[in-house]
This record gives sequence, structure tokens and C-alpha cells, in this order.
Amino acid sequence: MPGIDPDKVPHHVAIIMDGNGRWAKARGLPRTAGHHAGVERVREAVRTAREAGIANLTLFAFSSENWNRPKEEVQDLMGLLRFFIRRDLAELHKQNVRVRVIGCRETIQSDIRPLLIEAEERTVANTGLVLAIAFNYGARDELTRAMRAIAVGVAEGRIDPATITEADIDCHLDTAAMPDPDLVIRTSGEQRLSNFLLWQSAYSEFVFMPCYWPDFDRAAFHEALAEYGRRNRRFGALAAPGLAVGQ
Repeated sequence: MPGIDPDKVPHHVAIIMDGNGRWAKARGLPRTAGHHAGVERVREAVRTAREAGIANLTLFAFSSENWNRPKEEVQDLMGLLRFFIRRDLAELHKQNVRVRVIGCRETIQSDIRPLLIEAEERTVANTGLVLAIAFNYGARDELTRAMRAIAVGVAEGRIDPATITEADIDCHLDTAAMPDPDLVIRTSGEQRLSNFLLWQSAYSEFVFMPCYWPDFDRAAFHEALAEYGRRNRRFGALAAPGLAVGQ
């Protein structure tokens, strides 16, 4: 890929897809138009990730706080999710993409839950890009649910609290068996995590793009990857001369 060292491609990229509403407002369009345009960028982001050799791509699609948005907007977002799965699942499966869904499922609408399960089950054996959709997701909620599960294990005598490690916490998170993100990208110019992958992004690199999500095209993705490739990741230690990113 032009301008990107193949030895410095991140294994896991997580993206906070922000700015759909502002993109639409700047064009005198309803917020829903921004969400529809954003879906097209999801498709392009998946293609770009596969081309770049990225193994894991996590997209922050709908947060647990987004239910507080106007009812009409939430309904439109749910409709877009249904449309995306019904239209794109076959193509993702054909491309050997494995779909995972992270987030709390208990409060998801009953007609959407089976679609999410279908997406996961249909692609579970695929060995290509892992596409994780963060839906009804909040990192504090994720950590709370993980702590509850560990607490149950302690109460039942299956877990010794004195031996709990970071790895034990990892395996109780929604992202269990996925590597932590090497790179977290946020569009729209905002510079915060907004309750996204708080535990997992402890040593992630962050790239904040000024463009709104509907404008985050292939070139913008390449720009973010190139910036990542210029970083010297030390993980709290001194980097050895010539050490490649991610090593």
C-alpha cells in the first residue's frame, strides 16, 4: 500500500465513527442523511482494512448512551443496522470476514437480536478480517458486567480472588480472544474516547482525524495508518534501535 510500511500495519484498528449529524447539518440535510452516508463509509473502511492486511477492525456503531437521542433518529439507526446486515452479510461472508458483535444484548430490540446472532453464527468459521461491531456498547458497562461475572465465580468457589490477573479480566470482556487495539481512530476532530474500549486501549496509539465520518474515505484511512507507522511504540520502556511498530 503506497506510503505505508507493511511491517508497521496495525493488527487491530478501532474506529469511533463520529460526525454524521454535523456532516448533514453542514449541508442543510437531516441528521438521518448523515447516518445513511456513514453506512457507505463502513463498507469502504472494511475494504480498506482488508487491503491493508489489518486482522481486526472494530467499529463503534451505537453506544449505550445513544438511546437518549430523539426517537426518530434511533429508529432510523436501527433500520440502517437491519439494512446493513441483510444487504451486506452475504458479501462479508463471501470475503471471508468474521463478524463479531460486542456490547450488552439484554436491552436490544427483539427483532434485531436474531440478526446479530445470525451475522456471528454465519461467519464464525471465517478466517479473514475480524469485523467487530460495537452495538449498544459502553466500556464502563462492559467492565461492570465483567466484574459481576468474576464476582459470581468467586462466590461459587470457581475463582480464587487472590489469583485474579489482568488476563482473567480480559477473558470476561466482550472482546475476549481479540488483541487490544494498536490504533484507535476518531473522526470529526473530537479528541476523547467517549466510553469506548477503555480497558483495551491502555497502550493504543490515537489518531484524531478532522474530517467527519462520511468523509473518511480510503485516502483518510491511509493517512491514519501512515501516521501510526511513524509512531515509536515503547509500552513504558525504552525502544531498541530499529524496533518495528507493534514489536
